[in-house]
Amino acid sequence: MERYAIGVDNGGTVIKAALFDMRGTELAVSSRQTKMHTPKSGYTERDMEEVWLANCGCIRDVVESSDVDIRSIIGVAIGGHGKGLYPWGKNDRPAYHGIVSTDNRAWRYPERWQLDGTADRLYPQICQKLISCQQASLLAWMKDNEKAAYDNIRWVFSVKDYIRYRLTGEAYCEVTDISGSGLMDVSKTRFDRELLGVLGIEEVYECLAPIRYSSDPCGVITNEASRLTGLPVGTPVAGGMVDIDACAVAMNMQSPDQLCTITGTWSINEFISTKPVLGTAIAMNSLYAVPGYYLLEECSATSAGNLEWFIERFLCEERTNQVNLYRWIDQTVDALSPADSEIYYLPFLYGSNRHPLAKGSFLGLTSYHGKSHMLRAVFEGVAFSHKTHIDRLLSVRPAPAAIRMAGGAANSTVWVQMFADVLGFPIETVAGVKELGALGCAMAAAVAAGVYPDYKAAGAAMVSVNAPVAPNETRVGIYREKYRKYEALCRALDSVWGEFAV
Repeated sequence: MERYAIGVDNGGTVIKAALFDMRGTELAVSSRQTKMHTPKSGYTERDMEEVWLANCGCIRDVVESSDVDIRSIIGVAIGGHGKGLYPWGKNDRPAYHGIVSTDNRAWRYPERWQLDGTADRLYPQICQKLISCQQASLLAWMKDNEKAAYDNIRWVFSVKDYIRYRLTGEAYCEVTDISGSGLMDVSKTRFDRELLGVLGIEEVYECLAPIRYSSDPCGVITNEASRLTGLPVGTPVAGGMVDIDACAVAMNMQSPDQLCTITGTWSINEFISTKPVLGTAIAMNSLYAVPGYYLLEECSATSAGNLEWFIERFLCEERTNQVNLYRWIDQTVDALSPADSEIYYLPFLYGSNRHPLAKGSFLGLTSYHGKSHMLRAVFEGVAFSHKTHIDRLLSVRPAPAAIRMAGGAANSTVWVQMFADVLGFPIETVAGVKELGALGCAMAAAVAAGVYPDYKAAGAAMVSVNAPVAPNETRVGIYREKYRKYEALCRALDSVWGEFAV
């Protein structure tokens, strides 16, 4: 009998579920949008019950639309955006709103910890630079600003650990997520009460669930979850993983020689290592889904989500009139050469890899320019922001033969070529699968079920890679000069952003 697995990918707003066979064939996909609440500038929240029901609806959709025998579904695994906070209360309800990884309300805490020496003191243990959207910062903010909600917390969850808890009734902190939270002694793969005390949140120790790995069995579908999802009671649920690991697993990242870039709301740029790389420009070391490896990550909320904002705000007519909006965008951007547009876009709508208060900006606009120039500037600005991160990674490791790419921009042939030209490396993408985050989670479910002994075997069976897209040498030179100007603009504005509010 054919066997199948379901992977679910929880983005910042969109939730996607997909059903795969054991060869990695994507058989059914469902997506649902959840509402993003922005009660104040710098705040991004979601209703936790809405997120839960949207997950259930996506799973039910793929179960019902696929026509497979539900008894042949060997398991499900949940993935989701990293950082952020989804606290579960002692009253068996959400303790607060779900806080998304683009939230910047707690920006003063990592700044203070850097100034008072806390960050340097904890760095050998947490192996990362503290940032505002991590659970450590958000919990410190909650303690100072939402004390009743803070005192009510029973479990500190990431989004995917929260959804898995609702599916199974069993609370766990899966290691790829929690090792990037600022709450964990990554060097020893454990929680440390003293570490939390240094951050001023010692009581959180009692709210951290047992640690599990991505392919560990972590419970089964309950009666209530079965009613909402259509999955049989007792269907196994694996640990799952943070989205950056899920995409890397789905791109078959198994060797330190490889380098990956992921283009979602966040610009994620990463490689793996058998040991953490400390004391360098690298911002983040976390534990990778493949046991025995660390994931070295350079990231910021400066990627393809900027295009979705532009579409929503400025392409209302095109959204109505264009049969295939994204194809029209590709054609519009491609019709302009990089040398013909001197507009620069800083993709800092949701966060920055520069100053913590930097804002999204178009620079160089004149009355001549229109939507086509602005669209090209958005495409280029996102690619330039990725280059900023990738250059930092390359400062501590040899250059790769190619860079493997996933996320929204990987679905655009124009953007993929632009990444090759801006970065100066061939770009590889995964063949035949659109939902890579869901595929990585389905691979975790397959390993948990014993179909494959490990991710290496699962990758060999379930992942296929397209031929690389080579850089256009003429455009490499043009983009090198444009990136120099982009960096100069960023440096010039770094002295101004402190005058702005969150």
